[in-house]
Amino acid sequence: MADPPGCCSTCATCLLCPYSCQWITAKKQKRKGLRTTKCDCSWFFFLFCVFLFTLVWLYFAIIILNDFHNFNEFIFRERKLWLDWSLVLLIATAVLISYSSVLLVLALCLQLCGQPLKLHWVHKVLLILTALVVAAAFTGLGIKWAEEWKSARISLQATGPFLHIGIVGGMTLLAWPLASFIYRTRNTGLKVFLLLVYSAAMIALYLAPLAITSPCIMEENQLPPKPALVGHRGAPMLAPENTLMSLQKAVDCGVEVFETDVMVSADGVPFLMHDEQLTRTTNVQTVFPQKADLNSTAFNWTELQQLDAGSWFLERRPFPTVQSLSPADRNETTQQRIPSLEQALEAAKQSNISIMFDLRPENHSDYQNFVNVTLGVILQSGIPLQQVLWLPDGFREDVKQQAPGVQHVYGRKRLKNEKEPVLHVNLPYQDMSSEEIRQYRQDNISVNLYVVNQPWLFSVLWCSGVSSVTTNACQVLKEMKHPIWLLPSSTYLMIWIVADCVSFLVIIWAFFLMK
Repeated sequence: MADPPGCCSTCATCLLCPYSCQWITAKKQKRKGLRTTKCDCSWFFFLFCVFLFTLVWLYFAIIILNDFHNFNEFIFRERKLWLDWSLVLLIATAVLISYSSVLLVLALCLQLCGQPLKLHWVHKVLLILTALVVAAAFTGLGIKWAEEWKSARISLQATGPFLHIGIVGGMTLLAWPLASFIYRTRNTGLKVFLLLVYSAAMIALYLAPLAITSPCIMEENQLPPKPALVGHRGAPMLAPENTLMSLQKAVDCGVEVFETDVMVSADGVPFLMHDEQLTRTTNVQTVFPQKADLNSTAFNWTELQQLDAGSWFLERRPFPTVQSLSPADRNETTQQRIPSLEQALEAAKQSNISIMFDLRPENHSDYQNFVNVTLGVILQSGIPLQQVLWLPDGFREDVKQQAPGVQHVYGRKRLKNEKEPVLHVNLPYQDMSSEEIRQYRQDNISVNLYVVNQPWLFSVLWCSGVSSVTTNACQVLKEMKHPIWLLPSSTYLMIWIVADCVSFLVIIWAFFLMK
């Protein structure tokens, strides 16, 4: 199907060697009568599909970085192995996308030079393995982490306009090798088919902005106020989570609410702890090796005070920011202990910030007593009750009677027939659309979404009008004075039209030049 080479012999040889894994000069190739067969075309199509498949996975990998700390914690709870698996994910994805990209570029250059697309069997095997690995990654994501599909929907709102321009640019560049192939092949039916498919794809891309919606396509004067920051277990990128040091670092970040988790010890002392076991965030395996696997509530307060709740932070480095801690912060980290709720309330009162917490574990047989003990500590602390945000759903009516000044935050959307008005909701960021956020804002309902770490995600929620976000990266989000991008609709319309017109002219020029 290919005519004699259209570029210098040396270039053709250099392209054929890595793609076909054989050193064939252009003269030898012509003498042997090598041509691109239908089978070769099929493998090129498979290569193109694998490249797109891997590219989509790269996009998903970047999206899920916002939530990857949850995956690291899950692996530790299951296997007692701590590793920043995001690095493994990014390195593996980079290798796969680089490999398929290089092969695709080689194939397109060979086509432009009129060389045969004889893909070596080693590359064929590796491409099949690449496709299987990416398919397995998508399958695992769908089974174990299905909520990330919703994250993709939100990310498209953040990147849609730029993805459109990028895809239009990439498809425009394909006009050169496509024109080369069409002019070289003698199969009229194949020519017509490829032209129709390419034309349909380009028309769809040119009209794609009609379906692209983003909350950040708005006028500057329509931008809602910047969302308040809620410190997720404090400032866990700067200090060990759920410690007084973490609370103070969160205050230094300018957070308005300290979000934490409360458990009750065996002797009735509420304390800060997220996990049901103490193994991840303390040295319990060293101090109490025989009791290390017990539930956190099985320890009394005296035992809990013997545990080191900070050194793990320096040893495991749950976030890259640990490396940049000052010597003073490192020394303070090693001195951290598990704080009681009373200590946390006192620190919150002195810093004049609110405290929001969940009471765990919800399925405990003595949960009602946990509620009563926790309420007793709150009432005795002297903290203004409006600074306490109550998350637990269990025995909520009892809480309203005993502490009527406490603000109640619901972990669900409002119902159609609410007996009492819902004023505060706390939900995963995947569970609310931009339209719902705007509607809640109009109805004066405060919406807090968690956990938001990446600036792109914070920007989308900012444009949508969310009231506050729970974050691990308060030190990053506090520095944002403006969303990453904000485009008036008229400006976006102009960019859209110019990009489409330039693309159309370049395609016409490519077909004319290749002829």
